[in-house]
Amino acid sequence: MNNLEQPKIFQITDVIQETPDIKTFVFQGNLSALPGQFVMLWLPGIDSKPISIAYKIKEGFALSVRKVGPFTSELFKIKKGQKLGLQGPYGHGYDLKDYKKIICVGGGCGTPSVAFLAQQAKEKKLEVDFIIGARSRSEIPLKKFLGYIGIKIFTSTDDGSCGYKGFATDRLKELFSKNQYDCIYTCGPEIMMKKILDFAVEKNIGCQISMERFMACGIGICGQCCVDDTGWRVCQEGPVFEKEMALQISELGKYKRDKCGKKQNL
Repeated sequence: MNNLEQPKIFQITDVIQETPDIKTFVFQGNLSALPGQFVMLWLPGIDSKPISIAYKIKEGFALSVRKVGPFTSELFKIKKGQKLGLQGPYGHGYDLKDYKKIICVGGGCGTPSVAFLAQQAKEKKLEVDFIIGARSRSEIPLKKFLGYIGIKIFTSTDDGSCGYKGFATDRLKELFSKNQYDCIYTCGPEIMMKKILDFAVEKNIGCQISMERFMACGIGICGQCCVDDTGWRVCQEGPVFEKEMALQISELGKYKRDKCGKKQNL
């Protein structure tokens, strides 16, 4: 465990295989979280990692996780009925302001972060369009859930196996040629988000991005997730940054740092 808060224990009521490498873990119990916030998911004797909330249900909530390393490999062994510890929620989330029509862009495993926002926006009677970008049909997460809650979905795949053939950013431009939106909300590969941010500047509309960085504590003490040149902590001032703040982050779309602080080009 990486911080002073004792984890809350929640039971898993369902495990959904979204894609070959993404699972959604559904938990029983209330979690007072806002869209864009995250929890530190704790595996005893292993580690804790930040995970965004994917959506809420009547008596629970869901976390969608991509299998990428030792921690998530162990997590993927967890079954329905088992219990896990969570700390949080933490961080600065999305803000719907007084918008009427928005568009969300989720790239691969970044989709869950904006899915929770789309759910809240729909509950508030906003008009919501949602682009899910992935490499192929088999790698599109949360499509069933988003369709179930009435979100208008536009898929974009690299190989053209589902929906538009090409990048999510190209699909976004196509939709903008036919619609007017108040704000773009996005989470996914940083190069994609940087292109979307630049597009929002060009169109002079709102944009909010959700960043991912290595986090050790999740509560702003360790400084592992600070971004250049601002020193903002992704776990506190982020993970969601509005357009004006995001434009000041010099590393956005270029590089990030590993747990030792070494730069890794994106």
